[in-house]
Amino acid sequence: MDDRPSILVVDDEKVIRDMLADLLDMEGFHVRTAEDGTSALDELSRAHYDLVLSDLKMPKMGGIALLDQISRIAPQAVTVIMTGFGTVETAIDAMKRGAYDYVLKPFKLEEVVHVVRRGIDKKRMVAENMRLKEAVSLYKVSEAIAASLSLDQVLETVGDSCLHEVHADLVSTWLSNGEGALFERLRLVSPEMRPAGDASDAHLGALSPDKIKERLNTDASLIEHGARGAQFFADAPTQPLASFMAVPLRVQNRLIGFAAVASFTGSKRFDEGRRKLLSIIGSRAAAAIENARLYEDLQATFQQTIEGLAKAIDKMDRYTAGHSDRVAMYAVYIAERLGLPPNEVEIVRQSALMHDIGKIGCVLNLNKPGKLTNDEYEVFKKHPGFGRDILDPIKFLHPLIPGVFLHHERWDGRGYPLKLKGADIPLLARIISVADTYDAMTSDRSYRRALPHEVSLAEIERCAGSQFDPEVAATFIGDIETYRDALRENGKKVPE
Repeated sequence: MDDRPSILVVDDEKVIRDMLADLLDMEGFHVRTAEDGTSALDELSRAHYDLVLSDLKMPKMGGIALLDQISRIAPQAVTVIMTGFGTVETAIDAMKRGAYDYVLKPFKLEEVVHVVRRGIDKKRMVAENMRLKEAVSLYKVSEAIAASLSLDQVLETVGDSCLHEVHADLVSTWLSNGEGALFERLRLVSPEMRPAGDASDAHLGALSPDKIKERLNTDASLIEHGARGAQFFADAPTQPLASFMAVPLRVQNRLIGFAAVASFTGSKRFDEGRRKLLSIIGSRAAAAIENARLYEDLQATFQQTIEGLAKAIDKMDRYTAGHSDRVAMYAVYIAERLGLPPNEVEIVRQSALMHDIGKIGCVLNLNKPGKLTNDEYEVFKKHPGFGRDILDPIKFLHPLIPGVFLHHERWDGRGYPLKLKGADIPLLARIISVADTYDAMTSDRSYRRALPHEVSLAEIERCAGSQFDPEVAATFIGDIETYRDALRENGKKVPE
């Protein structure tokens, strides 16, 4: 690869073009030429240039118009304008519009070399500042990737980093399905690659995961340009490919996927620095993806544990079969109507499922006809404490304890086990209290038949401010009919 600074000389006079090309080539620069602004734009779209040395007055497209276009398609290029004595004011105007400097015709060759070298030095300084900024950005990206336990969030962070830090037009992340095959888990496309009003990105092609995997089995990463990069697409992109890169996602030498990026912009040709940047992102992403998957497995086990315990509770009493599920359903309805965030709604659901777990510790015949005796009721009242004791040794169930332990507290302070009052009762417990009471009233018991829905609602409304938090009770009642209609549409049975 030619590491010399690249310069594009633009002038409609062939003699000047050739003279400058020979001079700058001898000074150690890689030089190409263009005869006018239009030709220069074609060249800039095909290759990367560090500096553009352009005449001011040219047919088809002059230096000022070219300058405006360069700022759009090749903003990283430094621009130097060549002009005659009579157009110095125009050259100064060009500098106000983004040109780095100008040289006067007829020029001295050493003056041209001096200005070009200063322009290249400026570009190096800008690039160094950019690398420092990128290093800071990479640190922030790495921290964001490592901090997340959500697989979707990890992948979104990786994708955004590739678009903005690696300057990719297409990002495609593939993960193993656990059986040796790979599937595309996330695909992002830069806004510039989406035509106005068209959401499709089919014109960018589809990758060939097997070819990429085969290459990454032997190489630590891959970087190819043009047609050599297009070989890694199963469906070739209709847009000309500038560069393609891919890095493996490995955990303990085990390939769990890969991250691939593509550029379809001639001025955004990937270099070794971009490859290293993508490799670092991929390395951090692999560990974070594995952690997120382990966390998801743990969460699944968590859910199964809760559901298993809830079913164990309901098995104790045929009259309360399904009670925990229904209380959880009503509690979620209330929590969402109160505007709780999704993570807190999920804690409400889980706690409601577990709210009666303490009944396991009550040595009582819960199926006996008639109401409990006073002594039996005193034993029954211990079930919230038993529930707390059952959950306490299990650390990941601790967030559920307030709902399990305190769902029999009353707004007026006459509840149990702690006789808490008003807002001293955790909101979680206040929500479950309303949901639990409504389902208990609308379900058959050994000592009575289910109460009608309207009667149960009236009772909750009557007890708002005494037994129940008035806001929670009002929230439950407020849109319950719409909610019941939705349940019916989904095939759920509702109390009549």
